[in-house]
Amino acid sequence: MAESSKRQRQAKWLRIFRKVHRTTGAALFIFFFIISITGLLLGWKKHSGGILLSKSYEGTSTELKHWLPIDSLHTLANSYLLENVSPELSTKIDRIDIRKDKGMVKFVYDEHYWGLQLDGATGKLLHVEKRYSDLIEQVHDGSIIDDYLGTSNKQIKVFYTSIMGLALLLFTITGFWLWYGPKRMRRNNATA
Repeated sequence: MAESSKRQRQAKWLRIFRKVHRTTGAALFIFFFIISITGLLLGWKKHSGGILLSKSYEGTSTELKHWLPIDSLHTLANSYLLENVSPELSTKIDRIDIRKDKGMVKFVYDEHYWGLQLDGATGKLLHVEKRYSDLIEQVHDGSIIDDYLGTSNKQIKVFYTSIMGLALLLFTITGFWLWYGPKRMRRNNATA
């Protein structure tokens, strides 16, 4: 009688886990689909032949003492952006990426997906790039919705990544139990 009750409890837990696994999967399917596609693209970005992420061009000198001051490079980058891409674009900087080993400085802008690569020593424009990988990353982590709605502190990104992370943890636990539970029940039956 006790073995039958134990088996019924195990079967009940399996049914609960299966239902939770199925319901969560159905509810979050589209989000997992988006995360998987964008995750693949982000994993491939450095091997996309310059489509998702431009290659890093090389400047004339890797010696920082020969470089122009950062504020001069910043001024040049902004003028190149406005002249070569569009005079209406914002010049608000997201980050300045110094590649000493390449003799180059990348300027990445905050309010659009354009970036520039300048020679650190001469200030010459090496490359203008559309940063598709940044767009894909924002879709991947949900921050594109924060940008679209203008939220103040990336609350949607935090909520989205928390829900998706917890759902993935739940899938891992329930998926493991859906695999292991029946094996355990068969083993218990064999010993009974």
